[in-house]
Amino acid sequence: MIGRFKYDNEIFYGEVKEDRVIADKGLYNDTFLLTDLQILTPVQPSKIICVGLNYKDHARELGMEIPDEPVFFLKPASSVIGHLGNIIYPGMSKHIDYEGELAVIIGKRCKNISRKDANSVIMGYTCFNDVTARDLQKKDVQWTRSKSFDTFAPFGPYIADPMLDVSKLAIKTHVNGELRQDSSTSNLIFDVPYLIEFISSIMTLERGDIISTGTPAGVGELSIGDEVEVEIENVGLLKNTVISKD
Repeated sequence: MIGRFKYDNEIFYGEVKEDRVIADKGLYNDTFLLTDLQILTPVQPSKIICVGLNYKDHARELGMEIPDEPVFFLKPASSVIGHLGNIIYPGMSKHIDYEGELAVIIGKRCKNISRKDANSVIMGYTCFNDVTARDLQKKDVQWTRSKSFDTFAPFGPYIADPMLDVSKLAIKTHVNGELRQDSSTSNLIFDVPYLIEFISSIMTLERGDIISTGTPAGVGELSIGDEVEVEIENVGLLKNTVISKD
């Protein structure tokens, strides 16, 4: 696993080895205790592309038909927070939900990538929580407001191997230790190579951009004080706490 860290005023990438981090500093590498470092978001994306209704079990849960092509929306870079960051409950919403997801991080600038070449542009994988103001989503014609509040795009903590087979990984979400989502990426309707091909045919993807692949069944509400964890097999565990705006 590769992470992005801060120590004093220095920011660097490093390889995570159990409770230690081997910092990548070129000729001379330093080793740190993980507990001595601030864990930052693995990348700083220019944009976050989120795919809606991309799990078969979630479609069944909602009583909706399987889509013919991906439906996606954007979250702004200003919505990003990392592992252990706080999700701020916005004052204009009365109902926010968690949506645990597998995210793919783009490794280089690309356009019109075929699915057979998709692996060549993947930096790696990480955990993502597509936090949503559900009441505002239902109220608005489109989803931008409900998905775009500051802190509504937690992801991390690290970058998993780009060669990881993500076709059948366990994906779970816990709230205050209670299991809320329990599925597998084998339930994805559109897989990662297809999504990269489809999205890159529409927009240029930049290094560090994120494609979050959708959420499985079991989406539910978060309250102030809740601790939410998104855990994906061989990818990691993302933990955040919901706090009041004030």
